[in-house]
Amino acid sequence: MDKWLWAARFFKTRGLAADACEIGRIESNGHRAKAARDVRVGDRLRVTSEGGVFEIEVLLLSEVRGPAAVAQTLYRESAESKAQREKVAEERKMMLMAGGVAEGRPSKRDRRQINKLRGRIIPFR
Repeated sequence: MDKWLWAARFFKTRGLAADACEIGRIESNGHRAKAARDVRVGDRLRVTSEGGVFEIEVLLLSEVRGPAAVAQTLYRESAESKAQREKVAEERKMMLMAGGVAEGRPSKRDRRQINKLRGRIIPFR
């Protein structure tokens, strides 16, 4: 499983793919997949990575990492999955434009406002 995920370019290294399997971010046909599991043509995978949640069907098998154009032929992503990822990306973009989420670490002022909203402010007495 980890080798195929790496070859299909969902993860930069096999180690990251194996870690994703270990913590449950990879599902195969509705079940959590282990890194050593064999991938078969026709398997339905749900891959949660930095790029979002991908719901895909395995079309071809590969154990070698090739160009991105070849990697994209190894699977077919469902239309619902594409639409959902695009929606999430658009919402993230709108939040950045509206100033709701700042890039990078929060400033001291931002952190105080976050703590105040969460009810964690302990006033000095």
